[in-house]
Formats: sequence, C-alpha cells, structure tokens
Amino acid sequence: LPQLLLPTMASRCVRGRACFSFAATDKWPSLTAQYHQRMQRHCVGQHPHYSSSSSSSSSSASMNSSNDYYPQEMSTQEHLNFDKNHLWHPYTSLVHPTPVLPVSHAKGCTLYLESDDDDNKINRNEPPALLDGMSSWWAAIWGYQHPVIDQALQHQMQQMSHVMFGGLTHRPATELAAALLSMIHNKTSGNHDDYASKDLSKVFYTDSGSVAVEVALKMAWQYHRGTSSSMNKFKIASVRSGYHGDTLGAMSVCDPVTGMHSAFQKVLPQQVFCQRPPCDNARRLDRNLPGCSGCTCRDGEDAALSAAMRDLEQTISTQHDDLAALILEPIVQGAGGMRFYHPRYLQRARELCTEYNVLLICDEIATGFGRSGGDSPFASLAAGVTPDILCIGKALTGGYMTLGAVITTERVARGVSSTPVTTTRSNDKDDNKVVALPLMHGPTFMANPLACSAALASTKLAMQPFEMDRDDSIPLWKHYVDRIEGELQTHLRAACDLDTVADVRVRGAIGVVELKQPMDNHKVTRRCQELGVWLRPFGKLLYTMPPYVMTNEQVHKVTNAMLILADENR
Repeated sequence: LPQLLLPTMASRCVRGRACFSFAATDKWPSLTAQYHQRMQRHCVGQHPHYSSSSSSSSSSASMNSSNDYYPQEMSTQEHLNFDKNHLWHPYTSLVHPTPVLPVSHAKGCTLYLESDDDDNKINRNEPPALLDGMSSWWAAIWGYQHPVIDQALQHQMQQMSHVMFGGLTHRPATELAAALLSMIHNKTSGNHDDYASKDLSKVFYTDSGSVAVEVALKMAWQYHRGTSSSMNKFKIASVRSGYHGDTLGAMSVCDPVTGMHSAFQKVLPQQVFCQRPPCDNARRLDRNLPGCSGCTCRDGEDAALSAAMRDLEQTISTQHDDLAALILEPIVQGAGGMRFYHPRYLQRARELCTEYNVLLICDEIATGFGRSGGDSPFASLAAGVTPDILCIGKALTGGYMTLGAVITTERVARGVSSTPVTTTRSNDKDDNKVVALPLMHGPTFMANPLACSAALASTKLAMQPFEMDRDDSIPLWKHYVDRIEGELQTHLRAACDLDTVADVRVRGAIGVVELKQPMDNHKVTRRCQELGVWLRPFGKLLYTMPPYVMTNEQVHKVTNAMLILADENR
C-alpha cells in the first residue's frame, strides 16, 4: 500500500515541517484496484477463509470487489465454534467453556441475537431478542444506540479519534473534567474553577475502572512519600467482601477469602482487612428471611454495625503508622456479594481516616452516576462523605467504551508531587536526596477523545433537568433511578414468599434476590433465552441492574424472569 500511495503524494516543507498533499482523486479507483489485486494474490491459499481467484469463475469475476482480501463471512455456527475454540471470555475456562450467545446488534434495552438464514440456523425455537437486565455489566445506563451519545461520537470522529495526552490536551478531556466536577459539587452555573483545597477537583483519566483503582493506590503511596515523616505507610486497609478489580494491585485489596483471586495470594501484596459492615435492614424487603450469606445480624443490625465500626477503629488506630489508605465501596458492595450497608459505617470511616492521617479511597466504579440512588449521583456524597480519592468507571461513558477516572483534592495532588520529609535513605551522600516525582502513571490511550466525548454526552444527559421548564427540577438520572427503584421493590416482593430465597433487597437501580443454593449458569443462560431476558447471576446471587431508560413494562418482564428462575432453582 505505501508503494502505491507514495507516487501520488507531493511532499513539501513548510517552515521545517513535512506536509503531504494527495494527488487528484481520479487516481484512487485504479490504485484501489491494484491494491485489491495484490492482496488477492498474496492471500490466496494462505487462509481457509480467503477466497481463491482460481477456484471459480465467480471468484474471478469478484476481483473488483473491495472485500475480496477479507476473510469470508462465517456462518453463525462457524462463528460460535471459532469463539469456543479460540476466545477466552471473562471468568471462564477454555477447557470447559461456558456457552455464549451471539449478539448481532443492540438497540434501546434489547440485545438482538445473530442466527443463520439456512437450515443450520441455531436458536430456531428461542426468542431472537433478549431484554438486557445487566446494562452490560452495569455500564450501559442509557441502553444502546442512544442518539445523544451516538451524535457526540460521530462529531468527534470527524475531528480526531485519538491523540496522545502527554504534552497535548483537547476539549473533550477538559470539558468532561469540568462536567464531572460540576456533577460532584452540584454546580449548574458559576465559576468552573472555584474549588477549595479540600474539594475533589483534580482529575486523572485511566483506561478502565480497575486501572483507576491502581492509580488511586499509587496516589496514596506517593502522597505519603511526599508528606509523611515515616516511609513505612505502604499498607492498604480494605473491607472484607469487597471487590475492586482484577489487576494486580486491585486484587490485593479484594477479599482474600471469599474473593475470586485466591490463586494469586502468594504474589499479591499482603494488605489489612476489616470486618465488613452488616446489611442495611431498611433495604431488605422482608427482615424475616434468613438474610445474606455470612449474615452478621443475628443479634440485630445495630449490634452488628457497632461491632464492625469498633473493628474498623481498632484496625486504623493500631496500624495507622503503616497504612497509606483505606479503600472501600461506599454503601454498596458489588461483585463481592451485592450487599447494601448503612451510611453510618462510611461516615465513621471518614472520621477515623481524618484523625489518623489515612487517606480514604471510595471506589464508585459500580455505584457512581446514580446507580445506588439517593440525592447525589455518587454514593459517598449521598452519605455526606467526601473521600480523599474517588474512582469512577463503568457508566462513565454510558457503556459505550472503556474509560475510568480518579478524582482527588488539591491537598492530595500537592502531596503526591512534594519533596519527601524524610530524605536520608543511606550513608551514601548521592542517595540522601529523594526527589519529588510527578504521578508515575501515563497510559497510551489516556483521555482518549472519543471516550471523553461519549462520557461528556452521558454526563450532561444525566444532569439534564427532568422537567426542562422548571428551575427546581430533579436531574434526569434521579427521575429514572427513583422510578426503577419503586418498580423493583413492587415486583420483587413476591420473591420473599419463595422457599428457595434467602433474602431480597433493593437499592436505587439494583435489585437482588439471594438464593439458598448456587445457580447453574449453563442452565440459566438457556432459560434466559426462553424467557427473553439477559441476566448473569453468580453463585447464589440473582440480580438486575437495568438501563435507566428501561420502561416499567420492561422492568416487570425482567423481575418476572427473576421470580421464575428463583423458583426453579431447587
């Protein structure tokens, strides 16, 4: 291709910069044909899915097609077989792979399944579409093909899809940061740069939520490196039953016993773990049910909450000299058990961290952007708590693509790049000075303009007034989440009467039916097809986190499927 293009380029130098202009466009058809022919000659016989020009006259006649050098399209069954033999899916084994469903496209809240048109058609007797009760792992809060986000991406693609963030900047990154800070501080107008040193006001973009946790841990370590007289504050405190991601640092602060990372315990940093808080009874639909797995409320919620807070205080007060930070999921523990706990625990954590100079990291990757309900789009702020470091991801782009962010205060940002208080490391004079460092992290695709544009559109959409003509209107995210919360409470209440159910709880746009026995995902996948919904339970937890735009009728269809699945889990 370069050999074909170079003759059509005229190179010139303008003030020392190399510039290129393409020749007249009438040369492109012949150049394209030459390129296709070369690719055809190169690919014939090299891959089973490439067509051969000598195999038939029809193949020879198709030489002018722009798709000749691409693999021939697989049938649905071939597609599934190749996937089964070559692709790893999340948390699955290639030795005994979990069945997967082929999705051709998605629109609104619906996933449409792919199928062949011939006699090999699969899923012939099953619904061709599934109502998505998972929001693609809690991210697609506006469903699929939302016109506002689609338009933002189309506009940005006409400008640039990516540019490095080192030494350069762009409006999508800047405007998204301004929108996020306005959302955090509930600002609808005024100075975008008016923040106190204790306010969350500094933004670092990451590739994903898990990497956001990694960066938050780095921030905590570098902060104490630059501000503490002790160089020993490298331990992280976490809460049992928590989950923070699958990268190495994030795994180290997930529950080491009930988490998913026991195979890596010997290589993970050894952190400090506190007793988890009990479930908030106000969110349980029937307090007479047995309760969640490992329930600590046998002697009452208040007693269990007090015990958990005493354990937290004991841990931080006795080990604060070694602790850089406490990380937790505010109010909602997600993949570690889908539990909702009382805000008093989070408030006490804030007090203890302030008292003992331990940074508080709130992992809002699952709970952010309204998912957990309340008066703020972030669970920690809804509880009246401002963390030192806030991690966000998942719904940040409305589920369109991967992007995360770490938001911190000016105090922490200054500490990260401060000269360490203790500078004597050895007797060697050359080692006595420990220099201040920038934040030591820089992803290649940091602040990708496309991802920032999608996130900006989603954030603005979330904060848009539900009633545009009223100054006191609630934001759109809150209208949707409050409505879904009411629907989940109404329709999941019937699960309390099933003898297979241990607990039913609802908070915001999260509905959980905890069963007495684990579910078989192979059977659940097949049954979901029959019911026309998509749910992805794990262990004993059958839950939904629907897109915010799901209608009441659609929510009812999802909850009805949950009731059927729960009743059949015997």
